Amino acid sequence: MEKAEIVKALQELKGKTPKRKFSQSVELIVTIKGIDLKKTENQQEFFAILPYSRGKKVSVCALIGPELKDEATKNCDKVIIVDEFQKYANKKEAKKLAKAYDFFIAQGEIMAKVAAGFGKSLGPRGKMPNPKADCIVTAKTPLKPLYEKLQKTIKISLKKAPLIQAMVGTEATPDNHIVENITTSYNQIVRSLPQEENNIRSVMVKMTMGPIVKLR
Repeated sequence: MEKAEIVKALQELKGKTPKRKFSQSVELIVTIKGIDLKKTENQQEFFAILPYSRGKKVSVCALIGPELKDEATKNCDKVIIVDEFQKYANKKEAKKLAKAYDFFIAQGEIMAKVAAGFGKSLGPRGKMPNPKADCIVTAKTPLKPLYEKLQKTIKISLKKAPLIQAMVGTEATPDNHIVENITTSYNQIVRSLPQEENNIRSVMVKMTMGPIVKLR
């Protein structure tokens, strides 16, 4: 995909999208063809690291043992020690927590307790700590680099419908950053498909409250 194509599409998108009182998200939409998603072996999910931030702060909650408390407190948005897990046995509290944070990291040594305590609230939302995003850590893992990486991490999911949708910036994000984020996302999606670009039906961009603009 040529970067000039993306620049042109972004300009068209901004011209067609009404201004709102908030900074709207810019989303990449890729529709897929030639893959039978009814077969579980064809379904996939992975995490892409973008060159630039998505433009909105990504919030991270740490589910850990006491030995990682100081490190997590310095580098994460919320810290829940294993002794505090019982509080989230309350379904309302668990759902509230799941909704409030984008990523959850967990200490591997207590992963069974994390699954037991948070699986029902995080699992259906696709937010269980995932080793594919390096979100399973040890008691000695430095968390600052992980936190910074998660600010540029997006989940690519192709499971129920032949469509991938990912946030790649906001309307306040510089165009050149969005272009690089779209290029990186698209290339990783293409490489993940069995027939690469032959499995791509269409590529589009849109803002939260705006129309869809087709890239190809």
